[in-house]
Amino acid sequence: MKMAGLLKAGTLSAALLLLGAASEEAPQQLAPREGAGWELVWADEFDGDSLDRSKWAPEESCWGGGNYERQCYTDRPDNIAVEGGLLLLKAKKERFVGPARPPEIADNPNPRLVQPYTSGKVRTRGLHAWRYGRIEVRAKVPPGQGTWPAVWMMPSEDLYGPWPLSGEIDILEAVNIGAKCPKCEGGKGENRTISALHFGDLAPKNRFVDHRNALPDLALPSDDFHVYAVEWGEGLIRFLVDDRVHLTVPADKWSSASPLARGNPAAPFDRPFYIMANLAVGGRLSEENNAKRVAKESFPAQFAIDWIRVYACASDPQKGRACIR
Repeated sequence: MKMAGLLKAGTLSAALLLLGAASEEAPQQLAPREGAGWELVWADEFDGDSLDRSKWAPEESCWGGGNYERQCYTDRPDNIAVEGGLLLLKAKKERFVGPARPPEIADNPNPRLVQPYTSGKVRTRGLHAWRYGRIEVRAKVPPGQGTWPAVWMMPSEDLYGPWPLSGEIDILEAVNIGAKCPKCEGGKGENRTISALHFGDLAPKNRFVDHRNALPDLALPSDDFHVYAVEWGEGLIRFLVDDRVHLTVPADKWSSASPLARGNPAAPFDRPFYIMANLAVGGRLSEENNAKRVAKESFPAQFAIDWIRVYACASDPQKGRACIR
């Protein structure tokens, strides 16, 4: 989560109008992976009893992602666990003191901060990154006002400049699932998950495209596991839930203010990105939606991930477009 070039997905989402968001009334195209030409190139099924450190590096920081989040991310089994074939990211209400920032943006010396919650965040940063493909996540998000689970992608190098000039891809975000929601259908509370792209110029001139998606039966996404995916090719990105496309973004809907992006309509989404998964507590996107608070009764909370899989387009690995139908 980032601010002034170091902000996380959805940082200013609550304060800005949606740009180019797809209509929630539009019928959703089915786009199953099977038969489309996608080939598995990387996966973590979380079948062991500990985090695979060759694939993931936990983040340890208390800075709140630039979004005024209320957690310290720790590298403790209390917050990151692999159990029963699942990656479990656990948020707990407990006072914790930790490093102010993750190492890649830390001051020297790195001061310590205190937060009222702890949680878990893992990243493939420095280990694995991909350009183009289909990335799928089977996950069950937690309910409760103040919960903010996310699976998202950031560039492995800021070729085009600091956030958001080099882009951000948010496969899954969910805030306050089940909380009171006047804008939601069905009367069951907040029932929408979010996918988004962030790009443009430095804040406050940053831009984004996003969509809040409800399940077809208006069920709460916290009730069961669902598969959240992005299909990413040169000049085209689309997001899916359970193989249903809910947001399609062509290159003419994004841009980068970087001089290095001139004449390249695919920029900034033409470079390798790495994957992150985390469970934030509070923060702007959560606390500026549904209710302006964190509900203590929502914690402890748990974000359960069954697997994360990365596919490449076998017939078009350089551009990935042949498999996006």
